[in-house]
Amino acid sequence: MKLLKRPIINVVNNHLIDYPTPINFNYWYNFGLLSAVCLGVQFLTGIFLAMHYTPHVDYAWVSVEHIMRDVNYGWLIRYMHANGASMFFIAVYVHLLRGLYYGSYKSPRGLVWGMGVLILVLMMATAFIGYVLPWGQMSFWGATVITNLFSAIPGFGVPLVEFLWGGFSVGNATLNRFFSLHYLLPFVLLGAVMLHIAALHQEGSSNPLGLHGKDIDKVDFYPYFYVKDLFGFICFTVFFSYFVFFDPNVLGHPDNYIAANPMVTPAHIVPEWYFLPFYAILRSIPDKLGGVVAMGLAIVSLALLPLLHTSNIRSSFFRPFHRYCFWIWVGNALVLGWIGGNPVEDPYITIGQIATVVYFAYIFVIIPGLGILERVLIENKLNRLNS
Repeated sequence: MKLLKRPIINVVNNHLIDYPTPINFNYWYNFGLLSAVCLGVQFLTGIFLAMHYTPHVDYAWVSVEHIMRDVNYGWLIRYMHANGASMFFIAVYVHLLRGLYYGSYKSPRGLVWGMGVLILVLMMATAFIGYVLPWGQMSFWGATVITNLFSAIPGFGVPLVEFLWGGFSVGNATLNRFFSLHYLLPFVLLGAVMLHIAALHQEGSSNPLGLHGKDIDKVDFYPYFYVKDLFGFICFTVFFSYFVFFDPNVLGHPDNYIAANPMVTPAHIVPEWYFLPFYAILRSIPDKLGGVVAMGLAIVSLALLPLLHTSNIRSSFFRPFHRYCFWIWVGNALVLGWIGGNPVEDPYITIGQIATVVYFAYIFVIIPGLGILERVLIENKLNRLNS
């Protein structure tokens, strides 16, 4: 038994207790742990919900109502799962923005960053599939609209859509497939998270100053930094609890509290809030295939940041102009989210197109161009000093 326990103890000790942590960590670095906590909440609540859910078009809506009304604490489990998805995305988005601000994607952490973007893609797929399961109006029509986007792919788009639907329209086969995938993908997501953490601990954590290796002083995670993570966990739990106990439906669309009806189309089809910026990019392109490509590129482009970063300086702490550009980009993303929740009409179309250009300009123009400019300015200043 000692031989079996020793490797487990070593893993826990190396990754949670004696893990070398940069001494200048701030509270923005808490959101990696909070993301893992949210994933755990989704796992546990999802398993209990699956025990009572019926993946059939005639019973899915009724089974959700059964969970809410008849299952002991079923309302709590469902509200924790539904709002937990939003909390998960909040934690991951803040975690991603922190990495972008401090240049955590720069070598040698390119693999860590790439795994993080893969986790984001898996999260989106899992969340979208899960949004269909309650079989409300927005669930049904959201599934119809979003899956139909694949038909824009030349050659095999239409057969792919029919495969996803399990027929020629969204129906019972679709719901069964989505339920199976929604139960399977979290385990794939968990594997990606474990690889992400392993890659991170292999290279070591980044820090606000952007220093690496021996250039930064480090201390053991326990007992020096667990208190900071514990404080962040308590604050996040209070924030999460507000939505679960006091305003559990505020983040959902009202139409999804109406049973699905294929004969009645909602006035305005809107996905969950965490998809809205990408949904706005999709709608900003007049061509269907172009919109799908732009939406996919908006996510994939994040994985290209280690290649697009040309500056010798990692952290925005020492890059004041990039700091301004970063916050403009964050504000622009919020504008895209606002546009995604509005009807497809002017002036929302024009604003969305401008915001889409700004989104891609920051990634493909500002980040590489500003890095090159900084290098030239630094070299010129060094030449003047040397002369």
